[in-house]
Amino acid sequence: MLISMLAQQPQMLPTILQHTPVWVWGMLAALIALGLSQVRDRTAGLPRVALLPVAMISLSIWGAVTAFGQSPLFGNVMLAWAAAAAIAFVGVVSLGVPRGAAYDAGTRTFALPGSWLPLVLILAVFLTRYVVNVDVAMNPALARDGSYTLVAATLYGLFSGVFAGRAARLWLLVRRTAAAVPAQAVATNA
Repeated sequence: MLISMLAQQPQMLPTILQHTPVWVWGMLAALIALGLSQVRDRTAGLPRVALLPVAMISLSIWGAVTAFGQSPLFGNVMLAWAAAAAIAFVGVVSLGVPRGAAYDAGTRTFALPGSWLPLVLILAVFLTRYVVNVDVAMNPALARDGSYTLVAATLYGLFSGVFAGRAARLWLLVRRTAAAVPAQAVATNA
């Protein structure tokens, strides 16, 4: 609705932006900073690696609950979210260990290649949440529209599944490294 309205009446954009709470822009700035931190090669411990997926999945669920929590379709929304998240998770995990990533079991840190993908995904989650909130604020009946809620929930779920899948791929790296260490120890002692 918002996107089609802006395509037909682009002069509405300043009004919509003016009515956006200031804290939303602060959140956007923080999310952009978080996404930009993923662009360069870096090292990170497990808590830091877990931060991004936890934050983005939380934002996704928060978006679904705030937009559709009072809707009679809320159960269907969360079911669609979970199904989309599961499908995306399996698809991403099936890619295996991330290329260029390494895990040092001694320091319990990851060496991670930089990527623009997290920033793109972060902005996609934010934009989805922003558009859904504006749409539902302008037309509350959308919270009870099966097609609209299905699309929104599916998007939220897909993004969550991708973030969770990316984190799980790093766990695969930890498991592969842990399995290799005993094998190396046996070969060294032989």
